[in-house]
Amino acid sequence: HTPQNTRFMRPFLVSHARLSVVLALVSLLLVSCMGNMASDESKVDGKLKPGQYKHTIGPMFEKVLKKSEAKTSDKRETAIFAAGCFWGVELAFQRLPGVVKTRVGYIGGKVDNPTYQQVCTGTTGHAEAVEVVFDPTVVSYAELLDVFWERHDPTTLNRQGNDRGTQYRSGIFTTNEAQAKLAEESRTAYNNNLISAVVTEITPATKFYPAEDYHQAYLQKGGQSADKGNMDKIRCYG
Repeated sequence: HTPQNTRFMRPFLVSHARLSVVLALVSLLLVSCMGNMASDESKVDGKLKPGQYKHTIGPMFEKVLKKSEAKTSDKRETAIFAAGCFWGVELAFQRLPGVVKTRVGYIGGKVDNPTYQQVCTGTTGHAEAVEVVFDPTVVSYAELLDVFWERHDPTTLNRQGNDRGTQYRSGIFTTNEAQAKLAEESRTAYNNNLISAVVTEITPATKFYPAEDYHQAYLQKGGQSADKGNMDKIRCYG
C-alpha cells in the first residue's frame, strides 16, 4: 500500500532525480572545458608563451632534474648564463644532477672588478650571470640550455619581471666554438616555438668576475634546498 502523499510526490522525485543527473553532466563538461582551457593557456596559435615556467618547474627543467648521477667522470666543462637576478638562476642550476659547482658574478662589462653597487647603476655594462661547472657525461650543454630557456623570459630586453636594467639582460656567454654552435641552434629552435621574438645575446665569454660572498648560494643560505633533483618551487627574494 502506498500512502497518497508519496504517490503524488513521485513525479516530483523523478524530475528532481533527472535534474540532478543533468546538472552533474553539465558540471563535468565545465570542468573538462576549464581543464582544456588551462592546458591551452600556455600556448597561442600553437606557440608557447615566453617565461611561463620561470616561477615553477617546467617540463624541460623537470626532465633534467630527474637525471641520474650513478655514473660520473672527472671531465669538467664551464657554461655561463645570464637570465635576470642571479640568485634564483643559480639555485636552479645547483639542483641539476651533473652540475659540480656554481658561482654568481658579473660578465660582459667594461670595468675591472666591478662591485654589485656599480653593476646596479647600469653603467659598467655587466650582466648578472651564473658560472656553471658541470660533468658532461651526466648533463649535456644542450640540457643546460633547455633549463636556461625555461627558467626566464628571453623575449624581454634588459628586464626580468620587475627587475629592469642592462644587468638583467638575457645572455649566453660561450667558452668554446662547440658551445657557440649549440647555443645558436638552440636559440633558433626556441625562438621558432615562441609567440614573441627572443632577444638573448650570444657572445664569447669575457672575464667573469665573481660577485661578493654574500651573493654566493644566496637562496640556499636562506633555507631553500639545493639538493640534486629537488623540485620545490624556487622563491627569489631580497
